[in-house]
Order: sequence, then structure tokens, then C-alpha cells
Amino acid sequence: MTVWDDLRKHRKATADRPILELFENDNRAPGFSVDLAGLLFDYSKTSIDETARDLLVKLAETTGVAPRAEAMFTGEKINETEGRAVLHTALRNLDGAVSVDGRDVMPDVRAVYERMRSFATDVRSGSFKGQGGKITDVVNIGIGGSDLGPAMAAIALSPYADGPRAHFISNVDGAQAHDVLAGLNPETTLVIVASKTFTTIETMTNAETVRKWMGETVRTPTAQFAAVSTALDKTESYGIPATRVFGFEDWVGGRYSMWGPIGLSLMIAIGPENFAGFLAGGAAMDAHFRAAPLAQNMPVMLALVGIWHNQICDCATRAVLPYEQRLSRLPAYLQQLEMESNGKRVAMDGSDLVENSGPVVWGEPGTNGQHAFYQLIHQGTRVVPCEFMLGREGHEPDLAHQHRLLAANCLAQSEALLRGRDLEAARALMAAKGLKGKELDRQARHRVFPGNRPSTTLLYPKLTPFVLGQIVALYEHRVFVEGVILGINSFDQWGVELGKELALALDPVLKGEAAADDKDGSTRQLVAYLRG
Repeated sequence: MTVWDDLRKHRKATADRPILELFENDNRAPGFSVDLAGLLFDYSKTSIDETARDLLVKLAETTGVAPRAEAMFTGEKINETEGRAVLHTALRNLDGAVSVDGRDVMPDVRAVYERMRSFATDVRSGSFKGQGGKITDVVNIGIGGSDLGPAMAAIALSPYADGPRAHFISNVDGAQAHDVLAGLNPETTLVIVASKTFTTIETMTNAETVRKWMGETVRTPTAQFAAVSTALDKTESYGIPATRVFGFEDWVGGRYSMWGPIGLSLMIAIGPENFAGFLAGGAAMDAHFRAAPLAQNMPVMLALVGIWHNQICDCATRAVLPYEQRLSRLPAYLQQLEMESNGKRVAMDGSDLVENSGPVVWGEPGTNGQHAFYQLIHQGTRVVPCEFMLGREGHEPDLAHQHRLLAANCLAQSEALLRGRDLEAARALMAAKGLKGKELDRQARHRVFPGNRPSTTLLYPKLTPFVLGQIVALYEHRVFVEGVILGINSFDQWGVELGKELALALDPVLKGEAAADDKDGSTRQLVAYLRG
């Protein structure tokens, strides 16, 4: 019998036990929480008991989470399908040495970081000027990891943004470029094209659109362009000198890349010192992840809670619910981080997965979600594990009363999911309103909340650059741990390739330059409609 079998056996034996019953032990909350440098991760409102936790930790041990993590940090090529190391952690921990193929990569990492600092300082101070004066706006053009990370972080850290305003274009839909550019002055706008190969079709299409827009006003558009790329020949032919090109190695995956040059737009917006604070938060979480025992390890326990809900309890989705408006893009960021990393169907050796892979990740900030999808979470027929996030204080001291109301709502939602409301309580509620007989019973049934629905809560002091770094690194390592336990490679993404290949083939078909004879009947019909 495997640990997986033991977990399912224990789940079956305890499935009917209310989570609330576990709180008869006064030590339940502190005993099922992890406290780290100001962060508090509370997973006590789940059905995980001591036996389940012991089995989950054993699962992490038997699948080799700790040695696999050390292999990642020390530069081994754990991305086995692409033959690459996985070293985004090196971008935020600039001390020490890390070798890949016998070469210390940290001198190059530090050199690029210093170039970023210097360029960001020049842009912020006005030493680097646009053709109409000091740069007031920065447009980052990327997609996927070259967009979601810095776009999310720029909103999250907007209270620290004292430099040029950051804007982001990712969608090949021309509406986004049009709307972003509409309010900008080409003479004072810096454009950063983020594409490692400088061939990503969406990014380069948008770059050309922006270059034409700028060329209508300024003499030399690419004089106000920078690039995040390793393709120096392509950036040079595009008109961007090497002094404004910032590269990163192939051991940094796109969705893990905002710690380095992909974060240039963020560094310009919030300043190098605040960006360093962001890196420090990530490095602090790295140190904890490497050193803490599994049962007191925040990323490990966050991952094991996810494994319990998804693979053991068969909950196919998880909702990420930050009660922090400035984390409005975090659910979308985590969608890519988790679903692109762990949305696989085969194990590292190519065999079919025995267990389900990662869950569907979704969410919105509170309290907006309460007036939208919380209805389904509370009374729907499927259980959706919820992950709440909340800061102890906000950035607006004059609006402390609103933050208090925000906090009350966050705590109330997790309590409501736990406790629910039974039919007897609902009947009493309706009786107090004067209802009787069948109508009382009918109305009462609409007001029953099943309860016993799991949630976790992550509390933090305040959303600073350091804290955001902690949170992002926490979720990166959570994804890593889940991937190791499932036996998959969390660092490739072959699933994005086929659609891109077919899109390239369909472009000439839509232009009328090629026939659609080899397409299925549905695609031929859709093409015919679009071609008019």
C-alpha cells in the first residue's frame, strides 16, 4: 500500500466529520498554522488532521521534495525535458555562487542587475531623455511571463511608484495597444520589448504597432526603445543598441522571470531600492524553504494542502481570493504560474500520470467576488477550496475604517464557509419573519448553507515590496513542491506550442493566400465567415 492509498483510506474514514469538530481542540488554530517573518498561513479550516498531515509530510518525504529543491537551488538540470537548470532563485539572491556546467553564473547575473539599476536610475532622473524631454511613461510589450508578472506587481506596488508610469501591452488584439497608447505622449514614452528570442509573434506585432505610432511624432522611434532579449543580432537590426538590451539565461522560465530583466519596467516605476526590497522578500522565502522542516515549511504546507484538496478530496478547482484591491491581477498571475507549470498529463519519464495534475486556479479580489461567484462557493453543489489573503493594514491610514470592514468581510467569509447554516437555524430565521407551514419550509431551504467547506488564510503585515516578494516566491515554491510530488516537470510548457503552430498556418488562410482544404469542417466554416 502506498502513501497515496493511506491518504485516501484516511479521507474515506473521516469524510463525514465536520471540520468544526476539529476545533474542539484549543490548539487547533496555532497547531495548523505556519508563522514566518510576519506572514501567518492558517490552514486550520480544512479537514486535515494530525494523521492526514503526517501522511502528507510522508508523501513529500518519499517523493524527494527536499533533495529535489536543493538540486534546483544548486543549479542541477532539473528541467529534464529541455536539459536546463532552473535558477530564477539566483536572480533574487545576489550573494554567493551557483554553478551550471561548471561555471559560476552569478557574476553575469550581478552584472545585468547593475546595468538594470543604472538604466532605471538614468530614466527616473531624466539623464536618459526622450526626444521631448524626461520620460514620463514606460510601455512594456510582452506576453505570458513577460507581461503577467510585472503587470501584476506594478499594480500591487503602486503606492511605491514614484517614477514614470508603467503600462503593459500583451494581447495581439489591436484594441489593447490602441487604448494604452491613446493617453501617451510619444516624445516622453520609453518602450521595452520583452521577448527572449525577439521573435514572439504577438510581442513583435505589438512592437511594430508601437514603433509606427511613435514614428508619426518622433524622428527616431527606436531611440526610445529598450529590449529584454538574448537575441542581440535581432535587437541590433531592429535599431536597439546593445547598451539598452538586457538578457537572461535559458535557465529562467518566462513565468518565473520578473525577478530579473523582465522586471525592468517595475524597477523604473518603483525605483531600484524598492525593487531590491522585492528581491529580498523572495530571497527570504527561499532561505526558509531550504531550511525549515517540512511540517513547519510554509511553501511545503501550502502545497500539501493543495494536494489534499485536489488529488485526495477530488476538488478540481481552487479560488484565490485576495482581500487587497492592489492584488487584483494576482489570481491571473497564479493561473499561469500554476496551470502552465503543473497542467501536464505525463510524468517526467513520459508515462501517463497516475494522479490528476494541477487544479483550475481562478479568483478575484474581495469584496467584489462576494457579489459575484461566492454564491456558488457557499451553496453550489461542488466544493471549491478557497485561499484568502489579507493585510493587517493598508496604505491609506485615513481610510482605516474601510480596511477594518474589508478585514471583517474576509474573516466572515471563511467562518461562513466553515460553519454554514443548517435547516433548523434557517427555519428559525424564517419563523422570526412570520412565515409558517410549507412556505416557511420552502424559504428556509433556500437559506441553508452546507458549511464544512475548506479554506486557508494568508495574513501579512502590509503589502510592501518585501511582502510581495515573499508571497510570489511562496507560490512559486508551492508549484514546485506539487510538481515534485506528482512526478512532473513544472518548468516546461509544451502545451502552448500546437496552437501557436496552427495559428501561423491559419494566418495566410484568413488573408486568402492559402486554401483551408486540410481543415476540419468547423474550422472551414469559421474561416469562411471571417473572410466574408
